[in-house]
Amino acid sequence: MAELATNLRRAALLTRRIADSSARRMTGRLEGARISELSTDAFSLEFEQAVGALSPALRERGVLLRVPADTAPWFDAGIDVEAGEEISWFANGRVHLSKLLDMFIEPHFQLWARIGDGNAFRGTRDTFTFTAEESGRLQFASYFPGEWTTPKGGFATPESAWKGVGGGMDVAVVRWQGSSVDGLGAMARSGYARAAREIERSSGTVPVPEDWNYLWFLGPGEIYQHRRDNGRTCIDCRTHCDAGILQIDVDVALTSATMLSWQWHVSELPSVFGEDILPTHDYMSIAVEYDNGIDVTYYWSAELPLGEGYWCPLPNWAEREFHIVVRSGRDGLGHWHCEERSLFDDYRDYIGEPPKRIKRVWLIANSLFQRRIGRCRYAEISVGEGDDRTVVL
Repeated sequence: MAELATNLRRAALLTRRIADSSARRMTGRLEGARISELSTDAFSLEFEQAVGALSPALRERGVLLRVPADTAPWFDAGIDVEAGEEISWFANGRVHLSKLLDMFIEPHFQLWARIGDGNAFRGTRDTFTFTAEESGRLQFASYFPGEWTTPKGGFATPESAWKGVGGGMDVAVVRWQGSSVDGLGAMARSGYARAAREIERSSGTVPVPEDWNYLWFLGPGEIYQHRRDNGRTCIDCRTHCDAGILQIDVDVALTSATMLSWQWHVSELPSVFGEDILPTHDYMSIAVEYDNGIDVTYYWSAELPLGEGYWCPLPNWAEREFHIVVRSGRDGLGHWHCEERSLFDDYRDYIGEPPKRIKRVWLIANSLFQRRIGRCRYAEISVGEGDDRTVVL
């Protein structure tokens, strides 16, 4: 009966999500995207006019291409690059996971690249500039619904999974002769707004909080940064149309006395629905990763009941991430709260026999699906027992 009730609730939630998308479509409130999408023709014309501000030789080094959404990685860009070259790309378009639900992902998260059989990488916005570390063929990939299993862009997702998505991304690539700064400046002065945005991005990089790292196979982000809040050292989280996991290594034994403690100030939730189905799975949380590869994540739900626990609804995470609701609703938003959880009890009660050790602490943010803004701050994070605690913030 409990399983039936859960399935009925999730079906009702999906119906509400469809109704919300339909209402937003009729009232013109569908956007929430980071950038405005242009048609392929408009994007191409804009770029061609911009490269007119460059020298004839550089104009020959600008290439326009289309990265399809329904093709598994990797896509040959037809561009050979040399080690040491500076290269910029400007991207446009959307990859549609569901038009019915108005779910799409933009290039800042979706577009990845590699050179030859080198490591996969991406930027954090729709524009990006990098220096080639090796010579070889430039390749692109439309990432989701896939997930990298190796740094070089190997994946275990069936290739048929990409057939269920639509749309694609237009990409303009420039191989600079000399410094990219001069070329981007010339394009910006000609009125090419994407070049101006790239100059702003490259000069205003958001530093990753010290000792923390973004999970490599989701890529880098501009979601988290250190802040001070009334004398309190915090990690600030702002998520919008993106996803990222920030991690710090620990090595703590899991015993019946092991606790996870933290303080947080959640001011805006990225979801207005329960988060236990994929189309509404937008949230911010703190998690611990165990030595068996499973992580348990604690979050503030928009509407699910306190104590609700479930395996992640994302197919690639369904057997390795478990969610527990520790706060719910809007009451308490905008205030600092202190939390403490018995990790041993939570694992035993929700999953089964507890593992032996804790390997990492995570901060998770996802706002890809509903494209709403989420904001929170974390402070005073520690894991351990009694006076023997590992303080990570």
